[in-house]
Amino acid sequence: MSLPPTPSQTIGPFFAPALLGEDNSELVPPDHPGAIRIHGTVYDGAGEVVPDAMIEIWQASASGRYAHPEDDREYLPLDEGFEGFGRFGSDPDGTFSFVTVKPGSVPGPDGVSPQAPHVAVSVFARGLLKRLVTRIYFPDEAEANARDPILLCVEDPELRETLVARDEGDALRFDIHLQGDRQTAFFDV
Repeated sequence: MSLPPTPSQTIGPFFAPALLGEDNSELVPPDHPGAIRIHGTVYDGAGEVVPDAMIEIWQASASGRYAHPEDDREYLPLDEGFEGFGRFGSDPDGTFSFVTVKPGSVPGPDGVSPQAPHVAVSVFARGLLKRLVTRIYFPDEAEANARDPILLCVEDPELRETLVARDEGDALRFDIHLQGDRQTAFFDV
C-alpha cells in the first residue's frame, strides 16, 4: 500500500534541477586581493548531513556598500563585477563553500549605528516550508560583534556564538544545524 506524500515531502528536493544551473559560489575569483573562503556543512536535527540543501548569501562589498540600487552611497567603492550574491547546493556530504571578500560594516536598522561585518544567509531544504535566515559574523571582529544591534537580538550567548564563523587558518568554517541541541540561531523575517 502506498501512502500519499505529506505536505513537507512535496517541497523538495528540487533545488539542483530547478535553481542550481550555474555556479554562483565565487563572488570574487580565488586570486582576488582579500579573497576568503567560507565553508561548512548543513546538518538536520538528528545530526545527519543534508545533501540537497541550497544556501544563498547576500553581502556588502569590502567597503560596506551593497551592489543594489537602493544603496546610493557612491562614495563607497564597489569592485567591478561584485554583486554580493552567491548560491550553492550542498554536496552529497552536506558541505557548501563560497569564495568572497570580507564585507565592510554597514549602517544598522536605525541608519546610523554600524553593524559588524556580516554575511546574510538563507537556507532552503526539503521539509522546510519557508527559508531559514541567519548570518555569518567574523571571529576577528569581537568588538564590532559585541555592539552589533542584530547580533544582540540573540539574547542567549551560546546561541549567539552559533553565528560566528570559526577561523581555520586558510578558511572560515560556518556549520548550519537546522534543529537540535546545536541549532544555529535563525531570524524571523
